[in-house]
Amino acid sequence: MEQIARIRVLIADDHDIFRDGLSLLLLKEPTIELVGDAANGKQLMQMAKELHPDIVLTDLKMPEMDGIEAIQTIKELYPAIKSIALSSFDSDAMVIDALEAGAMGYIIKNADRGEIVDAIRMVYTGSPYYCKTTSGRLVKLIARSEFNPYKADASKLFSDKEKEIIRLICEEKTSKEIGELLFMSSRTVEGHRVKILEKMNVKTTAGVAIYAIKNGIYNTYQE
Repeated sequence: MEQIARIRVLIADDHDIFRDGLSLLLLKEPTIELVGDAANGKQLMQMAKELHPDIVLTDLKMPEMDGIEAIQTIKELYPAIKSIALSSFDSDAMVIDALEAGAMGYIIKNADRGEIVDAIRMVYTGSPYYCKTTSGRLVKLIARSEFNPYKADASKLFSDKEKEIIRLICEEKTSKEIGELLFMSSRTVEGHRVKILEKMNVKTTAGVAIYAIKNGIYNTYQE
C-alpha cells in the first residue's frame, strides 16, 4: 500500500514547557510529521530555510525576532510555507498583524488537539482557519483588516435562501431560531449549515461571519 505523505510541521515558541507539550501532541497525530521546534524567531527562520516545512505554527511574542516578523519574512522568502499564529486571549491586535503579515490562520494556545489538527489541515489545503473561540470583537477587526484570502465574486456560490441563513448565522441565531424565522425545521437548517460551511470551506461560525463580511453577504460588523 502506498504511504500517504504527512504534513510537515515546524513549531516555534520561547516557552520550553509549552513547546514540549505541543510537540508531544503533534507527534501523536499520524497525518502530521513534526520536523522541528524553535525557541525564538531567528531560530525559526534558520530551521525554515533548512527543513522546508509545509506549515509553520508560531507564537507571536518571541525574543530576537517576533512571530509576526518571522511570518512576513517566511512568506517573502519561502512562499510555499504556510503559517499559523499561536495567540493568547488578549492579543487580538497581534492576530490582525499576523494575518496581514501572511498567516493563513490562528488558534489560541490552549486549543485542543482536534482543533490544532483541523487548523493545520485547513491551512495546508490553502484555506484560512479561524479559532473556535474567536470573539465578536476580533471578527470585526478581521472584517476591517486587509486580510482577504477569498476569491472575487465568491458570494455567487450561494442561493438567496442560503444567504438569508448566512446572515442569521452571523447574528448568532441558533438553528431553531433560524428555522422559526424562515419557517423551516431545525433539521433543514442544519442541512443548509453543513452545505454553507462546505461551500465556504470553513469550520467555525467565525469563519462563516468573516467570509460573509469579506464577500458582501453581511455587513453589519462594518457599520
